[in-house]
Amino acid sequence: MKILLINGANLNMLGQREPEKYGTTTLKDIENSVISRARELGAEVDAWQSNHEGDIVDKIQAAKGSYDGILINAGGYTHTSVVIRDAIAATAIPTVEIHMTNIHAREEFRHTSLLSGVCVAQVVGFKELSYILALEGLVNYLH
Repeated sequence: MKILLINGANLNMLGQREPEKYGTTTLKDIENSVISRARELGAEVDAWQSNHEGDIVDKIQAAKGSYDGILINAGGYTHTSVVIRDAIAATAIPTVEIHMTNIHAREEFRHTSLLSGVCVAQVVGFKELSYILALEGLVNYLH
């Protein structure tokens, strides 16, 4: 089972960015944890990050036929990107949306996810553990 982990804009700044909200764990640490847990679950994860919306769309489209599932933390694009939503819908690859914070308890503009309607699930609010919970849920869903 192959899973693609996509991280969007500003997530490369984890560990430095607003540690009171996101903690001090770096994106590389999170990716390594997800890859390690995936191995334990009999899955393979490829991790990738971009600050560019079009690159994220290209990566999702290229995943068709190569990946069984996608984990995505689109960051701020969650609330603004119709094109990322459309790419997820077009590929029909089971996708789980991830957020380290509870977007429903933050600023009002973060309450709406344009992606959730085309994802099989959404995991929010558990900081870096959100990634592991999303991975475990997706692996279970794919079995």
